[in-house]
Amino acid sequence: MEFKNLSILQKWYLKYTDKPAYKKYKSQLHAWREEESFKQKTVSIRHPLMGTPDKPVLSFKHSGNSGDIIYSLPAVFELAKNAKVRFYLNVNQPAEYYTYHPLGNVMLNDKMADGLIPLLEHQPQIEAVEKFNGETVDFDLDQFRKYSFPLDRGSILRWYFNVYGISADTSKPYLTAPKDKQYADWLVIARSHRYHMPLIDYGFLKKYPNKVFLGVPEEYKDMKSVLPDLEFKPVNNFLEMATIINSCKLFIGNQSFPFAIAEALKVNRLLEVYYKAPNVIVEGTGGNDFMYQPQFEYSVERLLQQTIL
Repeated sequence: MEFKNLSILQKWYLKYTDKPAYKKYKSQLHAWREEESFKQKTVSIRHPLMGTPDKPVLSFKHSGNSGDIIYSLPAVFELAKNAKVRFYLNVNQPAEYYTYHPLGNVMLNDKMADGLIPLLEHQPQIEAVEKFNGETVDFDLDQFRKYSFPLDRGSILRWYFNVYGISADTSKPYLTAPKDKQYADWLVIARSHRYHMPLIDYGFLKKYPNKVFLGVPEEYKDMKSVLPDLEFKPVNNFLEMATIINSCKLFIGNQSFPFAIAEALKVNRLLEVYYKAPNVIVEGTGGNDFMYQPQFEYSVERLLQQTIL
């Protein structure tokens, strides 16, 4: 963008002689600095090779949070085409969280990786899932972290599309899981400690029976204080979690790993969108979201009525 940066004296003069013009200048200055920062980061990027190698098996590495790994699957399957997939999980890579996170200071630990392996290996195109030990891979899915696009908005799964110059139909399921009839009447809730929309209260769900919580015990404790009849369902791995989500009447969650599973399965789902980081986008059949309490309550009633009809 065309922009002339004023000297200190010019800025001082403008501030005290024409306040509306000074306010406009400050806004333009902020936009110019953002654009310059974006350009500087962009020119330093080493872009990956575009296209897919002609191999019967293609390898992928990911070091990120479990949700990011699930959201990478549309790109993985699009890049793989008809090839089988070998997926490497790179554990214990450092992370910086500004609020509480159950993984502490890493993006993916051994326990989360062990939980993911059965779910990923259940996918027909994925041949094997292993922990990364320095192997050479065809696609490093961590590449998006080197890019200059903002990660707090838009759609997480499109980060990978933007890196590799691809696209895919993400309105259709890109994850499979078994179904279990015993969960057919359950309302499943998952709400992490991060990404709480202000003024949202789950207390009205007291009037609905058969509620179960998926997540960590600390998250369940917080939600049980609001919903005393809420049950807790520990799982041995994330294939079990996906089975519960794939079988339930309605899934309600915020921008956390269980919602990534619900979104990938395209079950009847309702997302609590966080206004400061709206980077999870619901797409396709069963997808609903909310940011405000009246719409939250109305959506739950509407969606549960639809499951009865």
